[in-house]
Amino acid sequence: MADSTPSARPSGRPVHVIGGGPGGLAVAHALRARGIRAVVLEKSDRVGSAWRGHYDRLHLHTTRRLSALPGLPMPRRFGRWVSRDDVVRYLEKYAEVHELEIVTGVEVSRVEQAPDGSGWLLHATGGRELTGAAVVVATGHNHTPYVPDWPGRESYGGEFLHAGQYRNAGPYAGRDVLVVGVGNTGAEIAVDLVEGGASRVRLAVRTVPHIVRRSTAGWPAQRTSILVRRLPVHLVDRLARPVAKLSVPDLSAHGLPRPDTGLYSRVKEGSIPVLDVGLIDAVRAGRIEIVAAVDGFEDGKVILADSSRISPDAVIAATGYVRGLEGLVGHLGVLDDRGRPVVRGAHTPENAPGLYFQGYTNPISGNLREIAIDAEKIAKAVVKSRGDALSRLPA
Repeated sequence: MADSTPSARPSGRPVHVIGGGPGGLAVAHALRARGIRAVVLEKSDRVGSAWRGHYDRLHLHTTRRLSALPGLPMPRRFGRWVSRDDVVRYLEKYAEVHELEIVTGVEVSRVEQAPDGSGWLLHATGGRELTGAAVVVATGHNHTPYVPDWPGRESYGGEFLHAGQYRNAGPYAGRDVLVVGVGNTGAEIAVDLVEGGASRVRLAVRTVPHIVRRSTAGWPAQRTSILVRRLPVHLVDRLARPVAKLSVPDLSAHGLPRPDTGLYSRVKEGSIPVLDVGLIDAVRAGRIEIVAAVDGFEDGKVILADSSRISPDAVIAATGYVRGLEGLVGHLGVLDDRGRPVVRGAHTPENAPGLYFQGYTNPISGNLREIAIDAEKIAKAVVKSRGDALSRLPA
């Protein structure tokens, strides 16, 4: 979807934004609003491609008001917890309203500093070489599905899929399904399967999660998360314990004891609490059975960490994603040992000035909210860097 009003585009060397999801669109608008030309490069044929591929029942766990991107509120008709399809509609409208310059069908494979040191060189599909003043990488926190290297998995003859391939419970009605992983995705897929008529649903858990009510007496968990995210970790951990005991029943008898580490300590390690959308009730009722973690596959069976073996009809691996940035920017020395950007938001690596990363966090305060905040910060940083460069030019 290319911008149909080129005369309205700001002039000057462009900033290339890689990725047409919420992060990329928000940055493009923030830059355009400051008179800087931003060109969004999206590998698919439409914006919001990752959102289009999520499972059908997905709704934001953050509120509509706190999930809007800069310059366009989400419509009231979307309700408090916005659905996947409405998020996609919003992103399409966002690009249209702000007249963003978006080029679809272009996948950037490698980013390099320009030979003359004046900017960046992007290698893209079709042999394209694009140059720009700065680059914002916004390909998404959940980019490449991750599946552990379980022994025997490749020889397993049963149905096996990553959660990214799951759409709805229809194909699993009347079947025995094992969901591996108890993050928000795994928990919600397990609930979806139960409600969709699966005959048996088991949820394999390696690390017991913190479970938080998405909303309590009308107060969303997101607002609490925003209030406490700047407090000391140990203090939030201490405050969270009595709240959890009051709001979440003890599920120890069902295989989900209370975690022995603090909620915010887990967040700092990258583990977001599970926001309850039916898991608690389903576990208490025995409709979702908690089992040990998966250790491998053998003779058509799944081997669990407690040495038991089970034979589900299907296995859905809700085992997360990796950023997939190594081929794009790994050669620049800007990633840590887990493939994550060493700096994000308005900061650029010391050895790669003008290279920004947007959306590579998963904060308890809400991913879309932080994306919106970082978009403005990145745009301001780009403006400042351009002003600094001009001030260094000889008179």
